[in-house]
Amino acid sequence: VQLQASGGGLVQAGGSLRLSCAASGRTFRRYAVGWFRQAPGKEREFVAAIRWSGGSTYYADSVKGRFSISRDNAKNTVYLQMNSLKPEDTAVYYCAVDSMTDGWPLTLDASGYDYWGQGTQVTVSS
Repeated sequence: VQLQASGGGLVQAGGSLRLSCAASGRTFRRYAVGWFRQAPGKEREFVAAIRWSGGSTYYADSVKGRFSISRDNAKNTVYLQMNSLKPEDTAVYYCAVDSMTDGWPLTLDASGYDYWGQGTQVTVSS
């Protein structure tokens, strides 16, 4: 599975962005997908995850109510809609696939994902 993250950019606080994670390989639709982020000098942290069917999702407390993860398996794409952005959301955002399990329960740890995209930069100005 190859992943391509896109949609990052510079936005003012309170604004919105939608990230996309496009995957190659038709087996993508069988896997859970997670979004992680890493700010300068900090460890990579979990943001959100979605099961293969889209019926189960999970969010970090820091983004709950502001971010929404969804997927379109026909397009082999997972989205992360980010609203009410804050300066502390500034980071490189990565999407990742868990092909090792059936995605239940959803994995919140980066070590549980075995395919990673290249990352897309999100910068939120105050």
